[in-house]
Amino acid sequence: MTRIVVPFPVSAGRAFAFLADPRNRPAWQSSLRAVADVLPADGDATAAGTTWTDLTVVPGVRPRMRTTQAVPGVHWQEDGRCGLFRARLDLWFSPADGGCQVVAEFRVRGLAVGLPLTVASRPAIAADLRRAASLA
Repeated sequence: MTRIVVPFPVSAGRAFAFLADPRNRPAWQSSLRAVADVLPADGDATAAGTTWTDLTVVPGVRPRMRTTQAVPGVHWQEDGRCGLFRARLDLWFSPADGGCQVVAEFRVRGLAVGLPLTVASRPAIAADLRRAASLA
């Protein structure tokens, strides 16, 4: 897994609520045009069990996503599947001076190119999280 640390100027709870809600993703995730088919678990889009489809900027690439863990203000995890590829993203939240710190750990698996894709994705994910920090 690759690890990125990004400071957020808001509380861990507020950062969690913003990042964990898939409906907010197109505002900060550069690879997305939109999200579709959001099915909140127990009426809460940030809860474990929520599913959605990412409509990416790449024609025909529409990963199906699922929140697999959600502890508000502490930890959020998603898994995504698209064809033979699988991806996992963990976000860890902790209080820090002036807001909180978000630690992202992620990994792509599939067709023996998972590691290069993981490494190549690092700059975009870091930039996306910095954009999210400015919007949260």
